Amino acid sequence: MAEIHGTCDDRFGAVREALAASLDRDDVGASAAVYLDGEPVVDLWGGHADEARTRPWERDTIVNCWSTTKTMTALCALVLADRGELDLFAPVARYWPEFAASGKDGVRVRHLLSHTAGLPTWVAAPMATEDLYDWEKATSVLARQAPAWEPGTAAGYHALTQGYLVGEVIRRVTGTTVGRFFAEQVAGPLGADFHIGLAPEHDHRVSPIIPAPVPEEGPEREAMREAARFFANPPCPPAIANTAAWRRAEIPAAGGHGNARAVAAVQSVLANGGEARGVRLLSPAGCEAVLQEQFHGKDRFLGVAMRYGMGYGLRSDEVPISPNPRACFWGGWGGSLVVVDLDARLCVSYVMNRMLGGTLGDARGAGIVMAAYSSLGA
Repeated sequence: MAEIHGTCDDRFGAVREALAASLDRDDVGASAAVYLDGEPVVDLWGGHADEARTRPWERDTIVNCWSTTKTMTALCALVLADRGELDLFAPVARYWPEFAASGKDGVRVRHLLSHTAGLPTWVAAPMATEDLYDWEKATSVLARQAPAWEPGTAAGYHALTQGYLVGEVIRRVTGTTVGRFFAEQVAGPLGADFHIGLAPEHDHRVSPIIPAPVPEEGPEREAMREAARFFANPPCPPAIANTAAWRRAEIPAAGGHGNARAVAAVQSVLANGGEARGVRLLSPAGCEAVLQEQFHGKDRFLGVAMRYGMGYGLRSDEVPISPNPRACFWGGWGGSLVVVDLDARLCVSYVMNRMLGGTLGDARGAGIVMAAYSSLGA
């Protein structure tokens, strides 16, 4: 069995076993964390930080977490809403006047957070991969394009655009970028090692993303083709995450770097009524806002039924990520995952370097989550 490092309360031994089994079977390097009542009860890691398996995954190893980053950006919006600085039900144009162009004057902030704004990708202009690093271009193109459907009536996963849309609202409200706001107002106070825009001094700690192997012809191969079509404007191949340009840029929907401890350290605030380890970021009512359902039905791009709240997916019969009703989640392309349970005051996260599956990830993170719940019930 794979060698596991870190700490784990005896009660949660099943999580250690699940991570070890995943490293033996599928993972190259990975980490898992569980926070209960705002405190860490599991902080584990193992395997290797490189595909050649020459460098061990260390306690401070970090990796690009893809769309798990969305939960960090959404949390920033929830913090501002709780402070009374941002109205989630207000038109986006109240904060970003240029956004009202092309019939978007009725688009609400909540539509951005729930993938229902009708702006799932860039269509008003061709986009090169490098344009993802140009905040002004990425946001201005979105500001002038028309929605693909009537906002609020349908959902289609805003894989990359959501971060720029919500991030620009945050910038207009605060006068600072989402990466800086997150660092100063969220990660910093919590001592969380998560970064939206990574400084060069952290590069030596980064484990490169290992793209998923190309499967034989079949459903998995077609899913990969569909993901490639979805990311066509601009092209966004997985290996782009291993470039310095990607790391430096603030890409608030997909470019965050951290590990399972860092993810859970932040999101445990939401699970624990807005306060964790002596730091309060939200009121209890501010936490409840995440559970306000904005859409429940088939997502046009993911192809499955989703229930969306304010910036997170919500527990549903179709996606039963928790036995408890007041739970939310999101994950990253290829496998990372975080589940936030407001009933159990539990936060579970899994972050790895080897991508498997498609946009919706695979079963590894779910195995960690199931092990955490089994331990909780023991």
